[in-house]
Amino acid sequence: MICYKCGCSLSEHDFCTNCGADVTLYKKIIGASNYFYNDGLAKANIRDLSGAIASLRQCLKLNKNHVEARNLLGLIYFETGEVVAALSEWVISTNLRPKKNIAEDYINMIQDNQARLDTINATIKRYNQALASCQQDGLDIAVIQLKKVLSLNPKFVRAHQLLALLYINAEEWEKAQKELLKCKQIDHNNTLTLLYLKEVEAVLQPVEGIKTNGKRKKESDVVKYQSGNETIIQPINNKESRGASTLINLGVGLLIGIAACWYLMVPAKISNAEARAEEQIKVIGEQLDAKSATLNDLEQQLKSVEAERQMLSDELQVYQSTDGQLVATDYLMQAVYQYILNAEDIEGIALPLESVTPEDVETLSEPGKDLYSTLLELTAEQMAAMYYEDGYTAYSTGEYPVAIDKLTRAVQYDESDVKALYTLAQSYDKNGDAENARKIYSEVIDTFPGTGEAKKSETFLAQLQDGEMD
Repeated sequence: MICYKCGCSLSEHDFCTNCGADVTLYKKIIGASNYFYNDGLAKANIRDLSGAIASLRQCLKLNKNHVEARNLLGLIYFETGEVVAALSEWVISTNLRPKKNIAEDYINMIQDNQARLDTINATIKRYNQALASCQQDGLDIAVIQLKKVLSLNPKFVRAHQLLALLYINAEEWEKAQKELLKCKQIDHNNTLTLLYLKEVEAVLQPVEGIKTNGKRKKESDVVKYQSGNETIIQPINNKESRGASTLINLGVGLLIGIAACWYLMVPAKISNAEARAEEQIKVIGEQLDAKSATLNDLEQQLKSVEAERQMLSDELQVYQSTDGQLVATDYLMQAVYQYILNAEDIEGIALPLESVTPEDVETLSEPGKDLYSTLLELTAEQMAAMYYEDGYTAYSTGEYPVAIDKLTRAVQYDESDVKALYTLAQSYDKNGDAENARKIYSEVIDTFPGTGEAKKSETFLAQLQDGEMD
């Protein structure tokens, strides 16, 4: 501990031996700060991250220059998915101690990895979009966006909590419980998580106090006595229960024998299994090294193939036939190449893939048709979700022609999506196209009978028919 006035090391005295300043209160403040730091460290070790954050904030209130507390607080923020807050603490820490500070390594670990930095930015952007969708009552869109956020950052506690809240609002209690248990694994004592989980478990827990069918024995038929902390219940008629007691004693003895064998034999088997597992891990590690080397070679070959493909693509422009077959093949190859580079970039895949019309598919060779069908199967679900999200957004803002176009594509790629089909019918209805609205409403009723969308479609269909009769 150093003097706050002159910077010299303090002794056991209540004053600075160098400048004579009174450091009694200063020592108490620093001691209290260190106490909260140790308390936060202990809570972090048992994954009580919310409690650790509270203790470390109290530590920094007392001593804002506590570098170790800032570094630990940043790590906890990072563990809960709060990357921006973590970077803020580490930046302050490096300014307080520019040299020999591990916070600099933490910052470089994030900033030097462009892919990780892009993932963090995408996570923050999508989470903010989900919040905006919730405020605009677009709960379905918010759920989709939060799932994408958690696929990029599975430890984002606030995203888990918001998704659980949306599931609670939709009365999907099992899904809400699943998300809240994930939060609890990350932060054991988060108050908001425990509050939500209490409400969910209150709905899911079985009804207590159900009467049994069997008859209870009267208390006069048994004898109760206390043995230590246990209550022993023994029937009065020992003669009738003697045979059952013998069988029970034999069963208990058998269980004890099995337990003894377990504790004697299983440790050796576990040790042997661990040795075999370590050997397998070693072999797998060697195989991974070999595969990594092979992967590097394949990446180099991919670059060469890409350069060659580009050259051939330029040459093909000269030899394109009038029926458009080569153009369709080029679009298909672009879609396949984009899928290989980044399977998550659905927009980049959809643009060239949708340029291949059904007429173009008929002009392809059999391998080309198989390749087109396979790629369509791999991306249909994601493309349907993307177009539904875009279509729903356009519908919410009153852009009904755009909504009709997007939702038509969503239904084309996923015919089982009742929400997309119903929203398409609504878009036609709002756009004044009664004929197509009636057609789609009827399709919802026939294809998804008994659903909420089917019931609402019956109501709107009746209104359209009444309007025509008037």
